[in-house]
Amino acid sequence: MMIETAPPDFDDGADTQIRACLNPSAPRSFFLYASAGSGKTRSLKNALDAFRAEHGALFRRLGKKIAVITYTNAAADEIAERVGEDSLFPISTIHSFCWRHIETYHRDIQEWLLNTLPTNLAELREKQAKGRAGKASMDRERAIASIMRRLEWLSVPRRFTYNPNGDNYGQDSLSHTEVLKITASFIETKPSMQAVLVNKYPFLLIDESQDTNKGLLEAFFTLATANKGKFGLGLFGDTMQRIFLDGHPELERLVPVDWARPVKRLNHRSPQRVIALGNVLRAPIDSQSQVARDDSEVGFVRLFVAPNGILDKPGFELHVRERMATLCCDSDWRNGPAIKSLTLEHHMAASRCGFLDMFQALDRDSRLSTGLRTGELAGIRLFTERVAPLIAVARADDRFAVMAHLRATSPLLKRVVIANSPTPEDPLQPIRSAVDALLALNTEQSSTTFLSVLKCIAEHQLFEIPSALRPFVLGDLTVEENEQINDDDEPDSEEESVGQSPSSLEAWREFLETPYNQTIPFSEYVSDRGPFGTHQGVKGLEFERVLVILDDSDARGFLFSYDKLFEAKPLSDTDRKHLSDATASGIIRTRRLLYVTCTRAKKSLALVAYTENPDALIAAAVRNHWFTIDEIERL
Repeated sequence: MMIETAPPDFDDGADTQIRACLNPSAPRSFFLYASAGSGKTRSLKNALDAFRAEHGALFRRLGKKIAVITYTNAAADEIAERVGEDSLFPISTIHSFCWRHIETYHRDIQEWLLNTLPTNLAELREKQAKGRAGKASMDRERAIASIMRRLEWLSVPRRFTYNPNGDNYGQDSLSHTEVLKITASFIETKPSMQAVLVNKYPFLLIDESQDTNKGLLEAFFTLATANKGKFGLGLFGDTMQRIFLDGHPELERLVPVDWARPVKRLNHRSPQRVIALGNVLRAPIDSQSQVARDDSEVGFVRLFVAPNGILDKPGFELHVRERMATLCCDSDWRNGPAIKSLTLEHHMAASRCGFLDMFQALDRDSRLSTGLRTGELAGIRLFTERVAPLIAVARADDRFAVMAHLRATSPLLKRVVIANSPTPEDPLQPIRSAVDALLALNTEQSSTTFLSVLKCIAEHQLFEIPSALRPFVLGDLTVEENEQINDDDEPDSEEESVGQSPSSLEAWREFLETPYNQTIPFSEYVSDRGPFGTHQGVKGLEFERVLVILDDSDARGFLFSYDKLFEAKPLSDTDRKHLSDATASGIIRTRRLLYVTCTRAKKSLALVAYTENPDALIAAAVRNHWFTIDEIERL
């Protein structure tokens, strides 16, 4: 396939446009459209370097800054490393930035909570009135009581705390999502908040803007419109690579016509054949296309097709690697660590890695989905970051590591608890009993559920229980223990911010009844230590050799379906109805995810497709000009 090529400086004009927008005398908002491998972070660095040289002295003298915010700590660290530590350019995650600007508004925060919580309470009560007696009903009753206690706590003036980089325990803590919602509300309704932001940060640059929380992004647009001529909002992103559900689905249409729209088309990462595939994949979505560097390699792409009923899929994938090693004359295709295997969707990885039950349970509630995919839900982190490491070092009989871990995480080793120990002659006896009880559960067995582990933790008060999980154990505690835990009864992470909604309670209940031994493969997966990755985990990253696995039988078909994308399965009436709607179409979602995974490849790319209709899939792949017939191999 032919593709346009260009010299490495092809996109320098986009950088010039951005520098012109960052003019303190005439700030202008902009949206940089930067596709896969186009050097978005490089443009950000170049813009800040130029600003520092031209206007840095003035801004330092006036006490003004350019704020740079992004989605994750890892992304913030990468930008800081590239740009260099400079107080002129504070770089932070979106959560850190938001908290920094609302942390003194205690009275307003309290008012917001008092206006919001009753709505959550009403939703629960309505569900409770319609529901049947049983576990779910008991869970809702406890959640109702939890919200009522929180409202009672809010009946007098309070102050609030928040940790953007971890769990938030304590009655005065806000959740991650609450911080985003409160900030958006304050920006839109409080002129004083707008004035503070604009005076301190005449420019606000948002990395990965397509994944920035929808409500907050709309608030920033309001800020930019109201302060045109004295404030500039800069968005860096690619709508084709939107992967999180809380990102804005109509970002392009939201950008005002008077904004600058620099575009970066040159792909510095991938070979020509991979870029050509990316272009044809995104063509139905937008008018953007990429060009290859004139010094780039042609590259290598292959599609391997197998029937869905094949018994040994791992064996077939080994065969694919062997074929790629031969076809590419690249022996590293035989070397597992040299290959990045990517699945189109998390359910595929969950099925292959062994944590499907726990994943499906929580993924039923869309409000938990983002935190689930990043592993940041406090209800999960209790098991992945507290319980699992403790069990590992305790089984290794590493007493020093056990105590070090517990000192950092367990309330049983707080000074006040030890000072008031029920066994003063042996104050560490409760902690030993708790660890022994945990080890006695045989957590390696699939019969041991998360609920069994949770009840053990609660009984011995080994760790603080996130409020999303408290409704499931409070009934098993004594009155005194209930009172102690209820002192901390408030949402402490994204999943709790939904106010213990009925659907969230049901999802957590189902999760707790799944095997605890799925914790380790899940933890390895979300931390990218496992054998598989997905589009969510690798966006922005690049790999020499990429193996993309397409398998609808391991995915949740109503959200994603590569078989429908490849025309191997007929579209449903709903598919046809929503095909023109980028926010609702599973076909468009699947196309977007396939684009992200394929464009990670720096050298060669193999796709493995399992399907019930190989003939139709191959015919569509050729007809749509995704692959030539010579690039397709069938089992």
